[in-house]
Amino acid sequence: MLIAIDGRSGAGKTTLAVELAALLREHHTVSLFHLEDIYPGWDGLDAGITRYVEHVLTPLRAGRTARWNAWDWVRGEDGAERTTTAAEIVLLEGVGAAAAAARDRLDAVIWVEADAEVRQRTAIERDGDAYAPYWQRWAHQEDRWLAADDPGTAADVVVQGHRGPPSPQAVRLALTGLPSCTVLLAPERAGRRGLTLEAERLEAVPDAAALFSTLYRDAPAAAWLDSSDAVVQPPTGSPTGSPAGPANGERNRFSIMADAGGAFGQLAQHRGGVTEIVAGPVTTRIREPFFRWLDDVWGRRAVRVPDGLACDFGLGWLGYLGYELKRETGGADLPGPGLPDAALLFAGRAVVLDHTDGAVFLLTLSDGRPDADRDAWRARARAAVTSPDPLPAPARLPVPRFGARDTHAAYLAKIRQAQAEITEGNTYEVCLTTSLAAQLDAGEGLDPLDAYLRLRAVNPAPFAHFLRFPGFAVASTSPERFLRLTTDGHMQAEPIKGTRGRSADPRADAALLEDLRTSAKDRAENIMIVDLLRNDLSHHAVPGSVTVSRLCAIETYATVHQMVSTIDARLRPGSARAGVVASAFPAGSMTGAPKISTMAILDRLEQAPRGPYSGAAGYFSLTGATDLAVIIRTLVMQEDRGAEDDGATRLLLGVGGAITADSDPEEEWAEVRTKAHGVLSALGSAFPGPAGPGR
Repeated sequence: MLIAIDGRSGAGKTTLAVELAALLREHHTVSLFHLEDIYPGWDGLDAGITRYVEHVLTPLRAGRTARWNAWDWVRGEDGAERTTTAAEIVLLEGVGAAAAAARDRLDAVIWVEADAEVRQRTAIERDGDAYAPYWQRWAHQEDRWLAADDPGTAADVVVQGHRGPPSPQAVRLALTGLPSCTVLLAPERAGRRGLTLEAERLEAVPDAAALFSTLYRDAPAAAWLDSSDAVVQPPTGSPTGSPAGPANGERNRFSIMADAGGAFGQLAQHRGGVTEIVAGPVTTRIREPFFRWLDDVWGRRAVRVPDGLACDFGLGWLGYLGYELKRETGGADLPGPGLPDAALLFAGRAVVLDHTDGAVFLLTLSDGRPDADRDAWRARARAAVTSPDPLPAPARLPVPRFGARDTHAAYLAKIRQAQAEITEGNTYEVCLTTSLAAQLDAGEGLDPLDAYLRLRAVNPAPFAHFLRFPGFAVASTSPERFLRLTTDGHMQAEPIKGTRGRSADPRADAALLEDLRTSAKDRAENIMIVDLLRNDLSHHAVPGSVTVSRLCAIETYATVHQMVSTIDARLRPGSARAGVVASAFPAGSMTGAPKISTMAILDRLEQAPRGPYSGAAGYFSLTGATDLAVIIRTLVMQEDRGAEDDGATRLLLGVGGAITADSDPEEEWAEVRTKAHGVLSALGSAFPGPAGPGR
């Protein structure tokens, strides 16, 4: 396996190469080649790269010993012949090691990035005054070479040099995730799984919003999977007397809070076929389908749930999968500017609130070594649970003015086009969506967490979530479970199809509920999606285990009544867990049926990417479990970093509904308004366009 370690002079390549070689020799034979030994003089970068490819890289690629002449820097001519022995791993270090002419012969490329001023200082300190007169001369060659080549962009691993001590352990870990290194680095990959999950139980019922604000308000990447509609029990043994009432089943028993900090913290973002994973100063690029990467990092149970923790979440990845990942599950690619196709953070520490038992669990990962940072986090989290900082006074949020992507008339026309596709037999049901957008200037001061707290107060929900990543945030009050897969292999989907807005008048509200319960159209929508999901789960289910335990039941939330069904199944032994998610993605309740042909129809009608909306959000636990919500009732907040709007915030709200043959277009438009109401009312905003029924 040939690994290039490239970067400009003084970036720290040599130190990294030597220390990485020492680590890899624990399980492998390793050779190390330095390009500075082969450059023919101070003007020899281009010629040195040619010599390196011809005399070093080509024979090593063929499994032969490389024979080459070292440059005699004193005499200014070629010196004695040297050899680099073929080995299980050969590290090739130096400027140009990953040049374009070399890359097709390499298995992996590491690029070391560093600030120019730091590079010059460290290079001269390392090589002494003999290098000082030639620094600019050599730097100009590097500039010329990099203007025509870009090994940094092509790199599989990028290291931010000189940010603290060298990171050979982190680089070795990054290499174990590369598909090209999977087989040879199997011993190192096995070491990734030697982790223990530790749990500390606290008998406490903290205010969830205050606790998240105390621990994570300033975290650059954080996740809150928030059962905001749970009826919270007092802690076990509380002297307060009778319980406050049962939580509403397992669907909203737990809330999870985490960030990407600590020794194990990572941040993963997928765009257009490449997943970038950032762990401290090291970024790894995995160039393969997202769901294949997901199966590699999640698909096997790596830890055991501690006794006393009823939640399947045992640390792991949290975040969202955006709708455009449909390109991997039968849909077409619909690229567009904006957010990642998927964004996840890896939590090596987290807080879990058990609303039924009135308890809080502090979860941490351990590799058996002392970790002062982990101990300090535990102490801080313990203090926050028992006495969180009071929430600051509610900020006066700006009132965004939303505009609609589709006018009333345009949306009705698309509904009729969808019905024409149904008439032609191309689909049975089309989940047509549109979006509302607003722009807030930098001075208007929208804090994403404050906006989410408004949403959860107006519309509490079992699968609400707040996800913050660098540059954007996702705030959702979703009532819909997409897919649950437990540690022991129970699969469950709970699609929603059929919605009515609530009324403040109890009689009118009861009439709306009854209208939904008896609606033949809504039942037809729901049953079609149930059938689709039965098929999705059957691909990975034990034969005969797929059942519908609840059909067209009515659930009531703060702003809407919903029609919900539940499909259960058992995971077939040996099935890939990420494959289960991929088979069901995106949620049939957000596409229609049959799924693949309907997604193609939606692409033609909508002509815009949906982004996170219509995707899924939740966790992928090291226990092998996942619990994902459908991303609906969701506000996406993105920093606008354009030259003219620097510091501004763009808001996006996706809305839509299922179209069938007997849909009334005006009623479907009214349902779009109903679904937008929960988010818009929390912000004090109005639906764009003239007021009035159906407008």
